Amino acid sequence: MANDGLSAGAAARRLGVAVTTLRTWHQRYGLGPSRHEPGHHRRYTVEDMVRLQVMQRLTAQGVSPAEAAAWARRSPSVTSPDALTTPDPAAPPDPPVPPDSLPLFGDAPADSPAGSYFDDAPPGSYFGDAPAGGGQTIALGPRADPAARGLARAAMRLDAPAMRYILESAITHRGVLAAWTKVMMPVLIGIGERYEVTERFVEVEHLLSRSITEVLSTVPRPPRDITPRALLAATDEEQHTLPLEALAAALAENGVPSRLLGARVPPRALMDAVARTGPAVVVLWSQLPSTGDVAQLERLLDLPHPPVVVAAAGPGWPVGALPPPVTPLNGLAEALRIVSAACA
Repeated sequence: MANDGLSAGAAARRLGVAVTTLRTWHQRYGLGPSRHEPGHHRRYTVEDMVRLQVMQRLTAQGVSPAEAAAWARRSPSVTSPDALTTPDPAAPPDPPVPPDSLPLFGDAPADSPAGSYFDDAPPGSYFGDAPAGGGQTIALGPRADPAARGLARAAMRLDAPAMRYILESAITHRGVLAAWTKVMMPVLIGIGERYEVTERFVEVEHLLSRSITEVLSTVPRPPRDITPRALLAATDEEQHTLPLEALAAALAENGVPSRLLGARVPPRALMDAVARTGPAVVVLWSQLPSTGDVAQLERLLDLPHPPVVVAAAGPGWPVGALPPPVTPLNGLAEALRIVSAACA
């Protein structure tokens, strides 16, 4: 950077934000350029840029802009321009040191809605009902977890490194169950609601889903000498698998290996997999009523040696029409408990 500082446009490009964002941070929170010479535009100094980087990282993790700005203004100044070298976009940002009062990665509260894993989304909708009105943001509600708010902001910016950083931190500090119910699901639901209202933001949902898949896949799996006794699969023509990926990761976190077949598993392929592996439990996921064909469950029950547990997960199943031996799963916590017990 030149000795006379950065222009607003150059600073915005360095941070990867819009110039209007810098103007807002300047006007509302006092995080503006400090170098000024008569007859010239103000310029962002090294110290200014460090404060803006703190602001950017904290808001990405869910801290309110006012609190983030207050913390950024307290950040120590630096004297080396090396602090402003362009970061590697593939590397996660360094974790900030937030005030102790900010529960960025605290434990999930006791009222954590574990049941939202399978049963919150109504039949026919992957993410939930749409509220009235439109908007360019993801509405999460006043009690939303700070990490969920940060994830929503990163998702709307299509900031994959920030999303992965937040998701990895949530899983590391809270575990898969709390990360899914308190951080991932609210944002997925919010994006779905925005789509229902605006028919936009498909790219946001796709990138977020991909980021969640990538992070869930990094949860360490049990040793390979432990034979998986759980088989997880989406029903025929069902394309949604994120809840099954969350279940597989939560099981692995608890030392239970599983086989995840993925989306759109034809009935014959499922039967062949069951015959070949002899699982103790089979979990079939159906998101939409069009994919919740009870005949797929009945085929499993009619096998000469059926699995100990045949479980129906997801809002696509007609709960009242499920065969009595089928176990409906009502939440990730319950699914984790039942599948783990069946595999013991």
